[in-house]
Amino acid sequence: MAKQQFFLRSEQVRLNSLEFICSLEIDEKKPSVVQIKPMTRNLEQNAKFHAMCQDVANQLEFHGRKLSMEQWKVLFISAHAQATKEGSEIVAGLEGEFVNIRESSAQMSVKRMASLIEYVTAYGVSNGVRFNDRFGFYG
Repeated sequence: MAKQQFFLRSEQVRLNSLEFICSLEIDEKKPSVVQIKPMTRNLEQNAKFHAMCQDVANQLEFHGRKLSMEQWKVLFISAHAQATKEGSEIVAGLEGEFVNIRESSAQMSVKRMASLIEYVTAYGVSNGVRFNDRFGFYG
């Protein structure tokens, strides 16, 4: 069976999804999985977040050294989790290093990603970052 996805934006889509579910065969040994979840962040949000992290990486230092866009991304996601009371967990890694077990931006809801972008914006503005506004705000 091919994977099927529905975006519940209208009554017609709801009816189509119900019709599809009703058409599925029931198999006790190999059941199908129906999952309902909020839509994750969109591609525009992802592109904007990465561009903002690059702007910060190009203009700021952290504890006296330059960081890559990827390193700033880790810092922002971790700090945002703390600021929004989601928290984080530091664990010993496989080689004895310390690892921040954090949420994934790819799994964030549209609303959560919008909050992260607002957090990066506030941090950047308060630290003198001039963002290259190549993307509008996507929330």
